[in-house]
Amino acid sequence: MRSVRAVVVAALVMVVVDLVWLGVFAASFYNEQLGPLRAQETVVGAAALFYVQYIAVVVFFGALPAASVRMAAARGALLGWFAYATFEFTNWAVIEAWPPGLVVVDIVWGIVLTATVAASARWAYGAEPSVEAA
Repeated sequence: MRSVRAVVVAALVMVVVDLVWLGVFAASFYNEQLGPLRAQETVVGAAALFYVQYIAVVVFFGALPAASVRMAAARGALLGWFAYATFEFTNWAVIEAWPPGLVVVDIVWGIVLTATVAASARWAYGAEPSVEAA
């Protein structure tokens, strides 16, 4: 039950925070940076697949193995670096018009978002149950 609670909290935090970032705070930045590279319509299936797999990785490799919320945040930050830097550096390397200004912003966002999601999931998971001595 604790793992389910961690996954649900991670999913809520990830989707809400990411959509607020992408749809409200940084929408014009991403539109300006991506220009004609940006799709007119989001491919919902692809987005859903990303969120499902990324939340699973963050919860089961970042949050649950961590001994504390703080450690989960650190593990999440590292996962965010690897995931978002891989995406950004690969795009920058192989897509001719990939905007360099997007690279740093998106990587920093990935680090912050993933650290927040991992910390939230670890918090929701709670402390390990104590074992009564016999």
